[in-house]
Amino acid sequence: MLSDDEWSRLRDGLRLGQVFTGTVVRVPKPGAIGVFVDVGLPVGGFVDVLLLPYDIARWPSEGTVAAFELWWADPDPRRQQIRLKPADPAFLREDFDELMASVRPNWPSLIGHPLDHGRNTSTS
Repeated sequence: MLSDDEWSRLRDGLRLGQVFTGTVVRVPKPGAIGVFVDVGLPVGGFVDVLLLPYDIARWPSEGTVAAFELWWADPDPRRQQIRLKPADPAFLREDFDELMASVRPNWPSLIGHPLDHGRNTSTS
């Protein structure tokens, strides 16, 4: 676990939509919570079930290497994890565009901004 200052520095250097190549390292309870991804940072990455396909056969399996976009990272140093969104549409839920329109309609304009930019309109 990083110190509070290390977490803050790491988080400050991240940008919404930043793309990482990562490896799926764990798929606990397929269809229930999401997948854990190693993107080479000193903290873990996680893709929430709400972003993944309804059909768990379409989820990336352990060992899958793919591109992931930075979706969020909690500012609280007790929750050192980055939240990711699959960059490959094959790994996104079937109605992803509709979801985006309702929960993060301004996503394209947030890409490249610091994590706290537009926080009141984002979901974690």
